[in-house]
Amino acid sequence: MAFNQSGVGLPMAVSFWVVYRIEDVAMALLFGIGYAGIIFEHSLAFNKSGIGLLMAVSLWVARSIGAPSTEIAVSELTHATAQVSEIVFFLLGAMAIVEIVNAHQGFKLITDNITTRKPRTLLWLVGFITFLLSSVLDNLTSTVVMVSLLRKLVPPSEFRKFLGAVVVIAANAGGAWTPIGDVTTTMLWIHGQLSTLQTMKDLFVPSVVSLAVPLALISLTSDINGKEQDFSNVLASEQMAPRGQLVFSVGIGALFFVPVFKVVTGLPPYMGMLLGLGVLWILTDAIHNGESERQNLKVPEALSRIDYQGALFILGTLLSISSLEAAGILRELANYLDGHIPSTEVIACAIGVASAIIDNVPLVAAAMGMYDLSTFPQDSVFWQLIAYCAGTGGSMLVIGSSAGVAFMGMEKVDFFWYLRKVSAFAFAGYVAGIGAYLAIHNLPISLSTTSAAEVPAFARTFPWHQATQ
Repeated sequence: MAFNQSGVGLPMAVSFWVVYRIEDVAMALLFGIGYAGIIFEHSLAFNKSGIGLLMAVSLWVARSIGAPSTEIAVSELTHATAQVSEIVFFLLGAMAIVEIVNAHQGFKLITDNITTRKPRTLLWLVGFITFLLSSVLDNLTSTVVMVSLLRKLVPPSEFRKFLGAVVVIAANAGGAWTPIGDVTTTMLWIHGQLSTLQTMKDLFVPSVVSLAVPLALISLTSDINGKEQDFSNVLASEQMAPRGQLVFSVGIGALFFVPVFKVVTGLPPYMGMLLGLGVLWILTDAIHNGESERQNLKVPEALSRIDYQGALFILGTLLSISSLEAAGILRELANYLDGHIPSTEVIACAIGVASAIIDNVPLVAAAMGMYDLSTFPQDSVFWQLIAYCAGTGGSMLVIGSSAGVAFMGMEKVDFFWYLRKVSAFAFAGYVAGIGAYLAIHNLPISLSTTSAAEVPAFARTFPWHQATQ
């Protein structure tokens, strides 16, 4: 805008600035109110999915009012919806496949191998079985499967609570090192921040450490060092559905095939997941054709058991974050963090700690909106630490992850029991995993660890950065 000497253009400039500052403040307030509703959903008795959807629509309405034109806002919304839909379709396909396998009792092939009666051995066995399951399934499904198993295997006791807590830690750790194991890692993978093999190679050891350390510490507690348990044998009476082993093999194979499909075809991962679901759908229709008494094993029944509430929550949350990104608010936040926290490791670790209180999906979505691939390229330290920290940080509180919330609901575990008995062990594992990652990559933790290549151009002008050169 041109300013004349009489200052006529000044009021217009001030008006322009005020309108856009009000838009930013209004959107920040809407997001804060919505986020508070999500955090305190149990106290308010509101479902977080409904809150997330209301928050998303409200934020985009505010964005359409503040955008230079409605057409620009619609274009931004269309672009955001396309990106968010990839994640939602991927998750719906994965959840459907898991439900089909579960309906056929396919996971008995894994759980039937648990025969030990020694508490400490059982603790480690449950932990690493969950870890492996969660690397293929999502952490929520892995937790539901393993806690259901424990309820049939171990009588109600303090020991069973510890086993359930280990399931939570293991499910979050197992999901952090594979692209399909946790929704946040999947988000980063789908949008190009992480690649398949490099992520698995670099995050496997830190994820194992984040589980092994809590397991070792819990094994030393008096609640675990007891006598052999006399477990019930309910599982032995349950029979796998006909062709259950075939369905298990095809279902798990479909999940593993998704990264291969992406590499071979170059198409988005959700297409590979939908391909696997289609194959499994045709297979189950064929093997149960004419068996009217086994309709519960077919895909339509499995679809009715999918967690649509969770999918809608992710949809609302990601759309909300995308509105903040479109308005430039996340970029402003990134500028602030770069100016005050010059270490990418510290920022990533802080996001992990925050994920113990705040849902990790919007946290990671916000990080993706704040920093693009030109700032931090694919498989950079920042994105890998984000994947690890956001995935495992939620274990520090029972409400910090969907796995913890599921465990709390299924076993009626008190928030403060987990805080007293488990949180310190989970935090120790979280820190140990970060230490393992930094040690493997020979990255010391200091305020000058950010390399010139990783620092955005605008941040290189700051005095703190010039002083380190």
